[in-house]
Amino acid sequence: MSEALDFLVDLLDLESIEVNIFRGVSPNEDRQRVFGGQVAAQSLMAAGRTVEHGRPHSLHAYFLRPGDPNVPILYEVDRIRDGRSFTTRLVVAIQHGRAIFNMSASFHIDEPGLSHQLPMPDVPPPETLESLEQRLEPHRETFGDWFSRLHPIDQRYIGELPFTRRAAKEPIQRLWIRADGTLADDPLLHACIATYASDMSLFDTMLAPHQVNWEDNDFMGASLDHCMWFHRPFRADEWLLYDMDSPAAYGARGLARGFMFTQRGELVVSMAQEGLMRLVARHPSP
Repeated sequence: MSEALDFLVDLLDLESIEVNIFRGVSPNEDRQRVFGGQVAAQSLMAAGRTVEHGRPHSLHAYFLRPGDPNVPILYEVDRIRDGRSFTTRLVVAIQHGRAIFNMSASFHIDEPGLSHQLPMPDVPPPETLESLEQRLEPHRETFGDWFSRLHPIDQRYIGELPFTRRAAKEPIQRLWIRADGTLADDPLLHACIATYASDMSLFDTMLAPHQVNWEDNDFMGASLDHCMWFHRPFRADEWLLYDMDSPAAYGARGLARGFMFTQRGELVVSMAQEGLMRLVARHPSP
């Protein structure tokens, strides 16, 4: 396991401070707010720590307030239902006495059933593509302290990088992802790692058709909600194709969808996210 992945696994190893209450911390990095994938992954881990049977099969979450990276996050778990096949949990993440995030998560025991899926897109294999760090090396000065951060997810983009594009493009994005090392055989951990990684690229897909970026003073963006469905068992330390598109944006909100495929072509995870895409009016100088 790489140092970066070991750090992420430790980040997900929440401290149990009371029955159904857990505490998580954030990386010691210069961030304005907690990364959404982190709070989502920690919330799923908190829920899973209270479940005796089954693996995660879905989560539905809302980002309520920006998270403060300088203080711990408390995760309160409500044991909504314990059934024979399905188990449901409600998680509320709290900072400064207020909810910053909530998640409804469901767990399902393995059982046989009908099966079908859409085919995986035809794309170059990950071994033929450069890592994100390699592709961004010429832009090291532009991205500043990003290069000094720990990067637990190996990302191999197919086509143009969203960070360096100069023109509007189709709202489609594809990349290979995997944890940078070998993980323990824990389905909950693999689902949490995939949840963490899933929030890294979806919003960029919404922005692709528009000539705006995160650095623009007249643009404000934030994730509003996040949903995931875990279809099949998978390993987050093996290559997953992350296939994304954005079918619509309107009224300061955009929608993105994502699908994760194994190299064998199995669709293992589907997700959707809505994001705030607000244009802030520029006021002339007085």
